[in-house]
Amino acid sequence: MTDKRDTSWQKVGKWYGKVVGEEGHYYHQHVIFPNLLRLIKLNKSQKLLDLACGQGVLARAIPPEVTYYGLDAAAQLINEAKSRDNNNHHHFVVADITKPFTLPEQFDVVTIILALQNTAHPFKVIANAKNNLKVGGRLIMVLNHPAFRIPQYSNWQVDAEKQVQYRRIGAYLKPKVIGITAHPGKANSEETVSYHYPISSLVEFVHDNRMVVVSMEEWVSDKKSTGIKAAMEDTAREEIPLFMMIECQKIP
Repeated sequence: MTDKRDTSWQKVGKWYGKVVGEEGHYYHQHVIFPNLLRLIKLNKSQKLLDLACGQGVLARAIPPEVTYYGLDAAAQLINEAKSRDNNNHHHFVVADITKPFTLPEQFDVVTIILALQNTAHPFKVIANAKNNLKVGGRLIMVLNHPAFRIPQYSNWQVDAEKQVQYRRIGAYLKPKVIGITAHPGKANSEETVSYHYPISSLVEFVHDNRMVVVSMEEWVSDKKSTGIKAAMEDTAREEIPLFMMIECQKIP
């Protein structure tokens, strides 16, 4: 699947900065970072590379003594990251993560957090992650769940007779390029792009880069509803995950 649109978030950087803020949005704080830190178990001798780092929100969630590099194609977001972060162990670089780049370190962990689906070339991003990992190092990708959260092709619906809330999926298996409006309903709103791939394609990208998938997890929302539909909504949240984590390893 080829697409030549600009996928940098430079044009939506101001909007994204407001959404994420200093410590991340709700799901960063309550779902993604707690699970991520449980998985990577960083210590001060380790080094982490964060691809498509945005304004560096992950850097402020990890132990402060860990060496951290954050890369993003949007200069506005990198400048914001630098302005928010005065840790000497943290480094922020403007770089297109779909093209080869050189850094002065090899890394124990590479993360791609809610960003792979915003690039037209996920195979190339994974290749760059591998090339900057130590042998035995891990790539951890967190995605909007590819089977349940497909922009324009999935939404919540309710079976009133059975009192069940479920996820309607209109399409899944074929790759898709989907335009995303930052401010729906606003005239001349900024737009970005989402790229949908089925789970089998994501695993294939890893395999074709000669890495192995060592674990996969599906993470649900911890929110709770109120009102007459609360039980139905809470059951749906507990059963239908928001996010998928795929952990890969670089082998000799």
